[in-house]
Order: sequence, then structure tokens, then C-alpha cells
Amino acid sequence: MASEFNHKITSKMLEVALEKAEHLKINVKYTCKVSGIYDMPTIIDELLSKNDIDAVVTLGAVIKGQTKHDEVIAHTTAKTLQELSIKHKKAVSLGISGPGMQERQAYARIRPVAERAVEAAVNTTKELQRIR
Repeated sequence: MASEFNHKITSKMLEVALEKAEHLKINVKYTCKVSGIYDMPTIIDELLSKNDIDAVVTLGAVIKGQTKHDEVIAHTTAKTLQELSIKHKKAVSLGISGPGMQERQAYARIRPVAERAVEAAVNTTKELQRIR
């Protein structure tokens, strides 16, 4: 799932994540886009309720503005994503960079954040399957 906000960054994150998933031979069932990271939880809740979905990878970039709005959005979303993961007992990886970063920092984090988000979803799913 990718946020459309900061599209120049997040579209590249999505490309990298899809490349990583292909490299790992992961079957990507859905590629969803939402306006911003705050809009992710409803779609993620629906995806996680599907039997054919093992995990959700989230991708976004929260860039610092003139207020602390970036912190509120990032913290609230991260907490909600964690709650959804626990509710459904499925992985929801946090491939959202920020808050508190500048645009140049967001560009520098495109590849590492997107790749780690995919790896985290895969590794958590494997571990959940192992302990079940």
C-alpha cells in the first residue's frame, strides 16, 4: 500500500518494493494507493480480513513542515497499523519514513525503507507461520 502524498518519493518506493518482492518471489495480490498515510488503516483492515492475504507492506514519506503535524500523523498511523497487525495476527510492515525529515532525507531513504518494509513483512509472516 502506498501513499500518494509526496508522490515523487512514494511512487519510487512502490517500484523498489515491487522489485524486492519479485526478487524474493513474493506473490503481490493487491497494490493499493491512498491519499496519505493517515488514510491507510481502513484499507489495511479490509485487506487483512481476506484469507489470501498474509501481510501488508505500507509505503509513505512524512516530511516535516512548519508545524508538528507530521509527528501527529506519523505517530497516530504507526500506532493504528500496529493495532491492526495484532487484531488480525498478520504482518503490517512500517515502510513509512519520517517524521521530522526533510525532502532530501526522504529521497535518500527510498530504497532502504522500501526494501526493509518488504523484508519485514516476509520475515514476520514466516515467523508467525513457524510458531502457529
